[in-house]
Amino acid sequence: MKNFKNLVDKYGSPLYCYDLDLIDERYDLLKNSISNSKVLYAMKANYNPSILKALLKRGAGIDAVSLGDVLLALRIGFSSKDILYTANNSTQREIEEIHKKGILINFGSVGQLERFAATHPSTEVCLRFNPEVVAGDHEYTATAGPDSKFGIRLSDMPEVKRIIKNYDVKVVGIHQHTGSGLSDEDEFYQGIIFLTALIDLFPDLKFVNVGGGIGVPYKEGQESIDIESVGKALRRMIPDEFEIHVEPGKYLVAESGHLLVEVTDIKETKNKTIVGVNSGMSQLIRPVLYGAYHHITNLSNPDGEKKAYDVVGNICETGDNFATEREINEIKLGDTLAIHNAGAYCYSMGSNYNLRPMPSEVVYRDEKVSLSRQGNNITDMIIKIVPIFFPDETNL
Repeated sequence: MKNFKNLVDKYGSPLYCYDLDLIDERYDLLKNSISNSKVLYAMKANYNPSILKALLKRGAGIDAVSLGDVLLALRIGFSSKDILYTANNSTQREIEEIHKKGILINFGSVGQLERFAATHPSTEVCLRFNPEVVAGDHEYTATAGPDSKFGIRLSDMPEVKRIIKNYDVKVVGIHQHTGSGLSDEDEFYQGIIFLTALIDLFPDLKFVNVGGGIGVPYKEGQESIDIESVGKALRRMIPDEFEIHVEPGKYLVAESGHLLVEVTDIKETKNKTIVGVNSGMSQLIRPVLYGAYHHITNLSNPDGEKKAYDVVGNICETGDNFATEREINEIKLGDTLAIHNAGAYCYSMGSNYNLRPMPSEVVYRDEKVSLSRQGNNITDMIIKIVPIFFPDETNL
């Protein structure tokens, strides 16, 4: 998009916008780099319906982690056979509902596997293993390792074999996920080596799922992972007769997204210049949650002299901070700033904390822009909170 500023003029701010062309490019590169592969989009990264429809049209499947994920994917048009549901401390009721829809379930717990197998013998399942490779760009995004809550450990294999034998379970897929934001290919391959060592244990195996977590460059100058090289390596490591499944979230959508905000205040302190904006951690939580870096540009003054700023949000929390001592083109009151790489784990992790409504979202393809999802209406939010007191109110 050549002029984000025009989007704010038309749709207001804060505003999320997503580049569907870039998402298509990322999908095609990944799919074409791994022969005999299936791409399951990790929709927890961003469940925007326009993005889901674009990936459906491309041929993607879905990596789901909740009943909500499954129901939305089905509503968008994804087939049940193209959805993999990972049961993470799920209730038996949720697992049962998903099984009834004909969706393959990925179990990362021996206990949950046995409870399911006891009532559904001879059923096909996928097993999620913990390769005990600690990787990821933050301790909260490391999804493997000796103390992780995720995955079946190698020491659990005797129990797994017993369950398979007793209930005639058909293990058609094995799965691993070491962490999110991976930039070190060697860490990724360590997990694959662990996984491929298990192949001969499962005679009904159809696919090997290498998980997701492929990192993207958040800072200027960072290099992207060589996806074509990774694809060739995976195909060398995994026998040709098995389909390779991969579950990208961030890789497909992170760089496509931008959060556009307005400068509402500029405050000079003894040591800093603090810039306040009309969004906050409730709409983009990654900096406070993960210490994540998001590049910020001044759309209103792209060629101005660079100065150091703290960019902070409108939430009543000290930690509500988008950037500290960041070099940005000179900022004035009313300027529009763009917070980049906001396509993954930003809107999807949003909330209405401080009773601030989530922003609208727009998408664009070939410079053609459309409103994808209208932002929350603050009046509707309040009415929903107190319907018992204002049952007939339509305005407050």
